[in-house]
Amino acid sequence: MTASCSHFDQIRNVAPRTPQGCEECLKTHGRWVHLRICLVCGHVGCCDQSPGKHATKHFHATQHAMMKSFQPDEDWGWCYVDELFFEPAPRAN
Repeated sequence: MTASCSHFDQIRNVAPRTPQGCEECLKTHGRWVHLRICLVCGHVGCCDQSPGKHATKHFHATQHAMMKSFQPDEDWGWCYVDELFFEPAPRAN
């Protein structure tokens, strides 16, 4: 049986709010390891290996379930609620 995700309807065609890096780290002069983009609002946050873990913090603050990697050489996504990995990353319809 294949796992399914009920949050694909949240995905929008988003532009990154801070294409140059993690929104919170840029404000605080923090550092990040990898970047993630929220597929609901375009927030760019750092991954859980980064000190700030801002992508996950964004999910907890907003409940925006769907994100994808914002690394140029990666094409995968994640649903925080269902804890499902997608490759390739889901796209807006």
